[in-house]
Amino acid sequence: MSETPSITVDIAVEAEAWGAEEVWRPLAERVAAAVAARDELIVPEEAELSLVLTDDARIRELNRDWRDKDKPTNVLSFPAADPDDDDPGPLLGDVVIARETTAREAEDEGKTLEDHVAHLLVHGLLHLFGFDHETDEEAEEMEALEREILGGLGIADPYADESGEGAN
Repeated sequence: MSETPSITVDIAVEAEAWGAEEVWRPLAERVAAAVAARDELIVPEEAELSLVLTDDARIRELNRDWRDKDKPTNVLSFPAADPDDDDPGPLLGDVVIARETTAREAEDEGKTLEDHVAHLLVHGLLHLFGFDHETDEEAEEMEALEREILGGLGIADPYADESGEGAN
């Protein structure tokens, strides 16, 4: 019987508003374990994730410098492996989450900050594994996997509208 793959999470807190790293570690490790357990993902041995908890100002810089979008966003992913590489090394990459945007979205959507961070971390991790949402087909596949992972963590469907129906 093979061992369940795992992902070690390194957390850097760049924005004071996030509080201590220890506050977010249990959630980050639960999310990483749920993602690593998915059969459709090839998790390298001794896989590592760098999670950066930052603010809107810093994520805006990253978004501008790497994506030519001069505005803050909720989450960015920076895969360590070349997208054409079928055998990524142990370092998966970085997931960067912005405090202000994430907190505002959670409040606007009636979610807890923790549930929204979990969703963004799942989303970011899936990007590190090569998932994307550039086409409708890619988006549907990625969103379905996000729903399954989050459901397994006891988190409601992030794409459901107010009526409880899934988004189109």
